Amino acid sequence: MKFAALARSAALVTAVALIPATTASLAQVDGRAGPEFAKVLAVYQRIKASYVEPVEDDVLIRGMIDGMLTALDPHSGYLDGGDLQRLETMIDGNYSGLGLSVVEEDGAVKVISPFRGSPADKAGLKAGDFITHLDGKFIVGQTLDEAVAQMRGPEGSSIQLTIFRPGRDEPFDVSVTRGVIELEPVTWELQDGNVGHIMVNEFSRDVGSDVFGAWEDMKKKATGRLNGLVLDLRSNPGGSLDEAVALSDLFLTDGRIVAQRGRARGENISYDAETVFRGDIAEGLPIVVLIDAGSASASEIVAGALQDHRRAVVMGERSFGKGSVQSLLPLGNDAALKLTTARYYTPSGHSVQEGGIKPDIAVPQLSDPDLAKRARFQMRESDLRGHLINEIGLADDAVEKDTREDPRFQQTAEELKEKGIEDFQLHYALETLRRTSPKSIAARAK
Repeated sequence: MKFAALARSAALVTAVALIPATTASLAQVDGRAGPEFAKVLAVYQRIKASYVEPVEDDVLIRGMIDGMLTALDPHSGYLDGGDLQRLETMIDGNYSGLGLSVVEEDGAVKVISPFRGSPADKAGLKAGDFITHLDGKFIVGQTLDEAVAQMRGPEGSSIQLTIFRPGRDEPFDVSVTRGVIELEPVTWELQDGNVGHIMVNEFSRDVGSDVFGAWEDMKKKATGRLNGLVLDLRSNPGGSLDEAVALSDLFLTDGRIVAQRGRARGENISYDAETVFRGDIAEGLPIVVLIDAGSASASEIVAGALQDHRRAVVMGERSFGKGSVQSLLPLGNDAALKLTTARYYTPSGHSVQEGGIKPDIAVPQLSDPDLAKRARFQMRESDLRGHLINEIGLADDAVEKDTREDPRFQQTAEELKEKGIEDFQLHYALETLRRTSPKSIAARAK
């Protein structure tokens, strides 16, 4: 695989920067590491001589590489073969499968989020679900690549997934029919009251331009002037740092968008407004940004920038808390190193690492019947083994959920369903904008 293809795949790797690897930039091996390398060689020789079965050199070398990167953080890794192919097919959106973003956790396949409108989404899979069996075959302990390969298949074919959902007593089976996954980074709809709703599902190529196009389309469809915008970043795992900057720049006219700081001088970079798009396309109109526990990385950059500049009200749930940047360093033509090289900071200097973005208005997803049970098992960056620690040393109570009852949020999922409300967070955001639209404010003043 050519590195150009790898560069295209970078968009789905969560806040990724592409930098060239040159001999001059590589760190020199500390002379004190000599004895440690001697240990590695001794272990290698013992395994080759004494292991119960013959072991190929490439297996041992790959194991050493994976071990080094696993010791760093959950987001650094070595990519080749299937890993690179998986990233490229995801960004090209040209594969048949279920439409899931997954990670490996303690040998199990865990769902980060289903892509909106995908077969997995329609089948009811949720963030936080664990997949334990595929067509009745136990997959815990397999590599992530092996599990993903089994979930892919011809369009129209079916596969049975056994799901363990935290909060439920028993696992259950779900049959999913594979489909062609058309990754749509940006979708939109015009809601009642001339309020726009733009959903950004991932930060792949041209997301900034796509959101601008969606805004222009909504203006043409609206009967009169648009009255507000909901920018929906829920369950968006991130992507290109450049596209996060471009999207933020659509709604900001000055000031810092995000800064990244690393150990190497070349990793200290600031990104400012008015460098990608000129002006605020929604000038004078109220904006609500929706986030949840699945909003990570590039999503947090956008939410943090608009929040710090008081350009938008952030609603929903505290975000995932991934405040690091990974760089892809090529290792030949068919492999690359995905290495954490910097942390990023919001305009106010806040690091979202561990703590995430705290919404201005916390709005629970009351339309989820499993809300109370699943909330106890919700996973964020701070729950990942080996995650980077926030430099300011957040106390546990700084990221704990506020358990006080809010009188606005007492309805049950069943009561909301009877009223035809299937997405309470979106409903609440839209109602808020309708109440604060220029027309509504003028009417109340009269």
